[in-house]
Amino acid sequence: MSSKLFKGAEYLITAADKNDVFTPEDFSDEQRQIGDTTEQFVLNEVLPLREEIEHHNLPLSVELMKKCGDLGLLMIDAPEEYGGLELDKATSMLAAEKLAQAGSFSVTYSAHTGIGTLPLVYYGTKEQKEKYLGKIISGEWIAAYCLTEPGSGSDALGATATATLSADGKHYILNGTKQFITNGGIANLYTVFAKIDKQHFTGFLVERGTEGLSVGPEENKMGVRGSSTTQIVLVDAMVPVENLLGEAGKGHKIAFNALNVGRFKLGAGATGASKTAMTTGIKYANERKAFGVPIGSFGAIQEKIADMSAAIFASESVVYRLAGLIDDRLATLPKDTADYYKIYQQGIEEYSVECAIAKVFCSEVLADVVDSVVQIHGGYGFIQEYAAESYYRDERINRIWEGTNEINRLLIPGIILKRAMKGEIPLQKEAMKAFESLMSPSFDEFDDSVPFAAEKALIASLKQAFLVLAGSGVQKFMNTIKDEQEILLAVADLAINVFAIESVVLRAEKILPKLSESKQASINSAVKIFTFNGTEKASSAARRAAYYIEEGDTLTMLLAGIRRFTKYDATGLLKAKRQLAAASIEADKYIF
Repeated sequence: MSSKLFKGAEYLITAADKNDVFTPEDFSDEQRQIGDTTEQFVLNEVLPLREEIEHHNLPLSVELMKKCGDLGLLMIDAPEEYGGLELDKATSMLAAEKLAQAGSFSVTYSAHTGIGTLPLVYYGTKEQKEKYLGKIISGEWIAAYCLTEPGSGSDALGATATATLSADGKHYILNGTKQFITNGGIANLYTVFAKIDKQHFTGFLVERGTEGLSVGPEENKMGVRGSSTTQIVLVDAMVPVENLLGEAGKGHKIAFNALNVGRFKLGAGATGASKTAMTTGIKYANERKAFGVPIGSFGAIQEKIADMSAAIFASESVVYRLAGLIDDRLATLPKDTADYYKIYQQGIEEYSVECAIAKVFCSEVLADVVDSVVQIHGGYGFIQEYAAESYYRDERINRIWEGTNEINRLLIPGIILKRAMKGEIPLQKEAMKAFESLMSPSFDEFDDSVPFAAEKALIASLKQAFLVLAGSGVQKFMNTIKDEQEILLAVADLAINVFAIESVVLRAEKILPKLSESKQASINSAVKIFTFNGTEKASSAARRAAYYIEEGDTLTMLLAGIRRFTKYDATGLLKAKRQLAAASIEADKYIF
């Protein structure tokens, strides 16, 4: 546990220490055992049936969910009071990561344990939990989350589904259509969002057998074909008043807080899927020969393997650093606190920026990884007999659901600026300091005897770049900055890469002394490769933002500052790539 509790987004203005981050190397024996149990379940029970699942054998998925229940994999986040395990978020993310190699079934699992179950856990009454939670965490019932509508995706609060109190006051009458509902065809309990009297956005727990509720046909999807995705149609569906979830008119809190964890869990799943895909790519590179030698001996393939390995190391670092941040905060809450789950949710909401970062960053790492794996396979990557083809199709949805990556990018600076305006983050004061450093550059040399001194100096400079650009945007556009989406997207990319690079460096610094010489070499290579790649992206985003915000002499000054703020000496980059690729090829898998 970190000695300091960090606020959400505080990483942009505060330097963290290596001991402030949780890493995969910090897992306890119990956590590793749960991870191993999950992985063995996937390897022994799910993967042999993958083809049947992909051909939409939904009863098979339901049976596998019951087996998940028997193993305790559905109760990780559920309170002990109702039969759950109530484990930490790091354990929950580890299970999600290990399940990811199950393909379509991992979608069934994640939707059930995440957005399907958590609204009930966090907002349900004692009676609601007693009635439903035991069935959900045992796998007897499957859960689904019904927010999206045919005419409202990213604009969730623009939903048109309605709820009207019946004349006798015993039921809410729900009308509307929900679109793209994961587990829709197999769920027994739906968390449905509708507007009471067309105004008050509210959550409801709706059972499958409710009169007036019908399930649409299964969607024929590009990827994750084996998961259930349907419409849920409500025509005068009679829902008992006691099934209203949370408070009337406060459904947005349920929706958005469930999505925070959903985004976080998606990041963990994307990390696991990246590892699986990369390992497949390495094995193929070792087996496939061209010109009489394995293609893994070619520099063009080795560079892809090195970049993938470094990016996945970063993806892991981001996910488990965030798990540590949340777990540290939640650990300060006594279980007997009044309104425990209200405060608990506030603890998670504190890191909504980091949850969005994890979702965007990890899903885009996965996108790059599967693209490289298909390319390594050449023409065979385009053939369904090879796993690379399904990885490519399955990946695409991750950048869309749980809020598109564009929406999540807009959330990152949007939330930061809102908190700054409320005085929760001293952004204005720090931005002024950053402007001063822009005008009066320091030429102090860093001490290269300090581990990762160059990378730490770079991280501090990248934070300065963020503060200067965010400050410039607010100064120019004031309250209308929220409408300047292109600027916000660029600034978000800078914030994302800062968090990722810092997470990698702090993890490496923390774990390096305990590793063998060969493993240390691989870690050092991963740090150099990812820091270079991440800085290139951050630099591009910063220049883009500068051109969007300013012109003339001010623009010239900003660009000069960005060049200085994004300067990184990556001498030895090629050697690092060859070293990391060779280690990965020899191991025949992702090595960290």
